[in-house]
Amino acid sequence: MKAYTPPPDKSVTIRALLLGAVADGSTRVENPLYCADTGAALACLEALGVRHCRDGGALIIEGRGLDGLKKPAGPLDAGESAALARMLAGLLAGQSFPSVIAGRGTLLKRPMAPAADALKKLGARVAATKGLLPLTIKPARLKGARVSGVTSAQVKSALLLAGLYAAGPVEVKEKFGTRDHTERLLALLGAALSSRAGLVRLRPGRLTARPLAVPGDVSSAAPLMAAALLRKEPLKIEGCGLNPTRLGFVDALVSMGAKIKMKRGNCFPEPCGELEVRPSALKAAKLAHGDIPSLIDEVPLLAVLAATAKGVTRIAGIEGLKTKESDRVKSTLALLASLGARAEYKKGALIIPGGQKLRAAAPVDTFSDHRIAMAAAAASAVCPALEIENPGCVDKSYPGFWSDFRSVFGGPLRA
Repeated sequence: MKAYTPPPDKSVTIRALLLGAVADGSTRVENPLYCADTGAALACLEALGVRHCRDGGALIIEGRGLDGLKKPAGPLDAGESAALARMLAGLLAGQSFPSVIAGRGTLLKRPMAPAADALKKLGARVAATKGLLPLTIKPARLKGARVSGVTSAQVKSALLLAGLYAAGPVEVKEKFGTRDHTERLLALLGAALSSRAGLVRLRPGRLTARPLAVPGDVSSAAPLMAAALLRKEPLKIEGCGLNPTRLGFVDALVSMGAKIKMKRGNCFPEPCGELEVRPSALKAAKLAHGDIPSLIDEVPLLAVLAATAKGVTRIAGIEGLKTKESDRVKSTLALLASLGARAEYKKGALIIPGGQKLRAAAPVDTFSDHRIAMAAAAASAVCPALEIENPGCVDKSYPGFWSDFRSVFGGPLRA
């Protein structure tokens, strides 16, 4: 059986950098991810006076404490990372100096108003430019408050980061459960935080630096899992993050009949371990709004697999995909068309008839979207003639993706 170890988790890495920056003491981050998005995070923190250095495979963040960040000389460039822009806004909302968060490329088209509006409920003075970047942040006295109906982990994280500076407790009530990396890291660093039944409560207070390790990224492993299922080949994934709030893709695959064995290790604060994927006959799935937050990044992969499964798959609650690196509803439909597969978006849901044979019908336009490129890679495992345009867009989150994919499934791929 082939084995594969995914790269470190980007979501955990970015959060670890931001929280380490305002902790008391130096935070040692083992196994961090180095990519365009995390590089942007380090550059923003450096502009805020936060030093860092490498120590072997680890990254040392010299925390400045809650009140130690300095006014940046100019706008902070979040690159193309929406997660960084939104969470950084939360961190800066309670500072004593003004700041501006800018970005580049596809990030300039991604909505910032939901994060800005949520932070305003804590008294923050955050303004989005016509709902987009740049974000202009002015000093404000933040208050404790409850914010309900939150559907985004990034908005939730922005509120919790701002809550460190609030005058009273901040409560975040989620509409659906979202990834909880921020809560886990806050708890590790000593925050007064509790969570139950979709309600997260944080009391303001200082953080104490502690070492932490970043697990492998299950989202980065997902394309290889999909390729293994398409090829009907077994695959073992080692050192993989197994946070329950990130396992929506795995859960969906199991509901489709995939044979996946999970072995959890003794890891803290992020659970990790092994996944073993076995050849399986897949059937259609029906996914609702509440299923989407934990698999939002893997919808294109699910769509590719659904086209080959038995029955008609319906994926609802995916309106948020329209404001990713691409309009991921349209780009997923375009991807399926390039594979000679039929599908439609109707009444807010993606409808994919199963039993279709994938083929290289046309070159795949990735729309500069790393998730579309990775889904195309999975399909190429059974469509070796498939051409993938702009494959380098995967560097945003996974610089070594093509090399790792070829090492497991052979090649060359036409990318």
